[in-house]
Amino acid sequence: MWDSQGCWYPAVAGETVAVSCPELLITLTGVTGWVYRNCTSEGWSHSFPEHHVACGYDSNVSGITTETGHYFKYMKIMYSVGYGLSLVSLIIAIGILCFFRKLHCTRNYIHIQLFTSFILRALSVFVRDAVLFSNNDIYHCNVYPVGCKMVMVFCHYCIMANYSWLLVEGLYLHTLLNVSFFSERKFYWCYLGLGWGSPMFFTIAWSVAKMLYEDIGCWNSSHNTTIRWVIRGPVITSILINFLFFISILRILMLKLKTPNVGGNDLNQYKRLAKSTLLLIPLFGAYYILFTFFPDNLSILSTNIRLTFELALASTQGFVVAVLYCFLNGEVQYEIQRRRKRRTLRQCLRDEPRPNHSSISHSGAAPTQVSLLTREQRNPSHCESSLA
Repeated sequence: MWDSQGCWYPAVAGETVAVSCPELLITLTGVTGWVYRNCTSEGWSHSFPEHHVACGYDSNVSGITTETGHYFKYMKIMYSVGYGLSLVSLIIAIGILCFFRKLHCTRNYIHIQLFTSFILRALSVFVRDAVLFSNNDIYHCNVYPVGCKMVMVFCHYCIMANYSWLLVEGLYLHTLLNVSFFSERKFYWCYLGLGWGSPMFFTIAWSVAKMLYEDIGCWNSSHNTTIRWVIRGPVITSILINFLFFISILRILMLKLKTPNVGGNDLNQYKRLAKSTLLLIPLFGAYYILFTFFPDNLSILSTNIRLTFELALASTQGFVVAVLYCFLNGEVQYEIQRRRKRRTLRQCLRDEPRPNHSSISHSGAAPTQVSLLTREQRNPSHCESSLA
């Protein structure tokens, strides 16, 4: 039986059962208490002591739990909006990079894979919420189907793949600056294996460890530190490697700035390639490491502040990546403007009056020239802007 505070498993009549305080109340108060019920021939007795006494509350439990429920509801709305914004912007960015043929290159293919990893991460969050919070009562008494655990495996895989592709971005830029000639197509297949293959290995290892040593609930919480670091360890390792790339890339750029043989165009290209990656590496790396090593035994206010910043940053990462790698990219902006001007010019030429064949037969090309001149005089700025 679920009584909105704890789950009471079947017991024999005459037995007294003890249930610990809910994890949420323990987090809020720091008090680990126990609540008891007697199993009688007529069913469960009333709980004793009351939850607010056993779990360390001096005020009304319902009021506190309601306030906490509202807080988590607002948090869910906030990160859902953030992931939704990221999802839409990333889909548009992928569409832009795929639409323009001149943007088809190894660098943008890697960007597309990174965008896809962020899309999968956002989708996994929505699927996880739909599974875990579809029914308020079904998962409270440890009745978790296999599909629920598979959703959590998918979530962890998407998170690891996301950071793997951030590592690939740093690795590609470092290789591009460090190696004079290399086969980008050959390296691209290696990047695919690193970005999508390595997370699968660690996710499978984590799943096996959970199944053997901590098969509790929906696998959405972990009390075993060793199993938790099967996922956290590779992510932090990839972030630290990216920081090493970050330092090395800065060193290479400084050396190229001092080299007189490097022309202005080459230097601008290096700067353009490095700008977005150098911003993302410290931004996302510092974010993850900060919250990974954040202490758990904090006050309610500190926990809420930490949770707010963590969810806000995590949910809007995809939007930031789409803006830096696509919407603010000079090549993308140039292709969009070029396509817009070409369409405007085509529309301008389509609107030109057709030559009058009877007039040409009698008086040559003069009427056509007059008609064209008249048309341009009627709307000169439209055609001139398209030709600019």
